[in-house]
Amino acid sequence: MSEVDHSGALLEVEDLRVEFRTRDGVASVLNGVSYHVAAGETLAVLGESGSGKSVTAQAVMGILDTPPAFVTGGAVRFHGEDLLRATPERRRVLRGSGLAMIFQDALSALNPVFTVGFQIEEQLRVRLGASRRDARQRAIELLDLVRIPGAKQRVREYPHQFSGGMRQRAMIAMSLALDPELLIADEPTTALDVTVQAQIMDLLAEIQAERNTGLVLITHDLGVVAEVADRIAVVYAGRVVEHADARDLFRSPGHPYTAALLESLPRLDQRGSALHTIRGLPPSLLAVPPGCPFHPRCPRARDVCRTEVPAQVALGSGRVSACHFAEEVVSGG
Repeated sequence: MSEVDHSGALLEVEDLRVEFRTRDGVASVLNGVSYHVAAGETLAVLGESGSGKSVTAQAVMGILDTPPAFVTGGAVRFHGEDLLRATPERRRVLRGSGLAMIFQDALSALNPVFTVGFQIEEQLRVRLGASRRDARQRAIELLDLVRIPGAKQRVREYPHQFSGGMRQRAMIAMSLALDPELLIADEPTTALDVTVQAQIMDLLAEIQAERNTGLVLITHDLGVVAEVADRIAVVYAGRVVEHADARDLFRSPGHPYTAALLESLPRLDQRGSALHTIRGLPPSLLAVPPGCPFHPRCPRARDVCRTEVPAQVALGSGRVSACHFAEEVVSGG
């Protein structure tokens, strides 16, 4: 990815490698993931379930369960500081104040035996030394910021008393408590209805604009990506196969996998026709096929694809694609 300009990057993930050591063998979950995000920018990390999107986020945050997960290579730099080489104490300082994460399932992420207010207040008291009164007032302000009605009363309620959309808003409030510079949102609209999804994404966009926060949005929803992303990193079998400006990617994808994802979108001008599907299944990470990992499902696969792992091909304007025939794909040939 030599042509990608990382100057001014808030977060840089470079050649990140993670493996899971299980009874069934070693699963290569991340095989050299690289991407970057600047302040005020939205990077969407896109791919099928099991591609390594959430594992990348957990490795960045330093919350992987070890064992079975082990980071075996690469770098994660925040303001140029490599977090993989930082002490546990330093990483704890940066979690919340530098980087914060909005988890996919708010009901599981929130502690059911403590009130929502207490869970926001706790980090303010522990990390900032705030008094109980000041922490409670700040918790109310944060719940009000994320548009939870009656914040002064609801701060005393438990997670099960909140709807799915309100729990997600409470999770966002928790992530904002220490004014982080970077938010990682792991599929924040999963299991929410379309109207609530739009409200959550609008809320994140407003917060980002007000605070100049960098946002890494992990998703498989191409509709959401088209609305909010500045750039997109497409992940397949633990590797970024394409990294591009959102407009460029939607206009002319540079990897067959990206093209197949876009072709799978329902279109209003094709009513009554069968939906396009990507044949086959993602590979087992215990046995990633040789060569390009997408070749068993790729309509463009040739002999070289079955034997040689493709390098990142620069396509100009900071765009790269891990395909032997990237220039041919992007030109539509």
